[in-house]
Amino acid sequence: MTGVLRSAWSAPHPAPPPPRRVWRDGALVAVVALAAVAEGILRTDLAHPLLSVIALLAVLPTMLWRRVQPLWMLVIALLPVDLILPTTLLYAAMFVLVMIYALYRWGSGRDLVIGTAVIAATLAITFVRGGSLDEGVGGTALLLATVLLGVVIRSRAGARQRLLDQVRVFEREQLARDLHDTVAHHVSAITIRAQAGLAVAQRDPRAALDALEVIEGEAGRTLTELRSIVRVLRHDGSAELTPSPQLGDIERLAGVRPGGASVSVAIEGDTGTVPPPVAAAVFRIAQESVTNALRHARDLTRVDVRVVVDDRGLRLRATNDGDIALASTPGFGIIGMTERAALLGGTCSAGPGRDGGWVVSAELPRAGWTP
Repeated sequence: MTGVLRSAWSAPHPAPPPPRRVWRDGALVAVVALAAVAEGILRTDLAHPLLSVIALLAVLPTMLWRRVQPLWMLVIALLPVDLILPTTLLYAAMFVLVMIYALYRWGSGRDLVIGTAVIAATLAITFVRGGSLDEGVGGTALLLATVLLGVVIRSRAGARQRLLDQVRVFEREQLARDLHDTVAHHVSAITIRAQAGLAVAQRDPRAALDALEVIEGEAGRTLTELRSIVRVLRHDGSAELTPSPQLGDIERLAGVRPGGASVSVAIEGDTGTVPPPVAAAVFRIAQESVTNALRHARDLTRVDVRVVVDDRGLRLRATNDGDIALASTPGFGIIGMTERAALLGGTCSAGPGRDGGWVVSAELPRAGWTP
């Protein structure tokens, strides 16, 4: 039992961190304040209506900091119950349930242990002061429901965060594999040129110098790619042996699918000078865009993928005419595309199009990564 308590005590705050304060927080405080004032005026069974309203208004601002300091804000909010108001409380004091939810949603393990003890002590004080059994049972049931809601939401958010972390790790591994293939290509070129230079060095020094210049360029590019691998690789693992996709492989996505939807691909510009990591990233973003459209879009008839290559970099735009239901949070595929583009110094966004359908846009620099 001691080990369980120690583990609970040392648990960190949940990830991701709590959201920033929004206008709804201030609106909620204002609504509760108005309800407290109205209750103080209209209720006739309050022994000290003015004191009750003042006490509640004094602790009400704690709601604004309930996510970042859930334990301390809850303790302050419970003061009218524990010390100030031994008589009948305002119904508006039910806002404390919001503070309890915030504790179990955003608090650390230490906060949860201490906060649970504080809540239990408050319930005991309330019952000793004359609370009826019916009120005690009803209040406890409502409290447990609030606690359970906070724990469930916390658990679901934690599970989703772990899945997101797995997606990010997977994208880093895939990008590291693509970079590994590029480095292997450069090293092979260096080896071949070095062998050729050695073979002709004695009878043709000029050819040997040309080989050294090529080796110097290949070595510089290899160093750049190696630094990229170090930046994105999270943990050791064996690289897959299948070749990395190239920009021309996007054309394989074109065709008519079994459901009747057609996929068209257009590539403009000089694709031969695009670095392999950037080409592989654009291919995977295009592939994910087409897959998502075919899997999730309703009434889909067409998917268009267009890639433009110029001196500034690469731009991809994938559109479809299907109907895709908006989700409250982005899917893992979209997160993976965004993560891969960001690792190469680019951007990727996905959302509804102006004329309907769904649009995926990505921009990646030609260099791919600048260490």
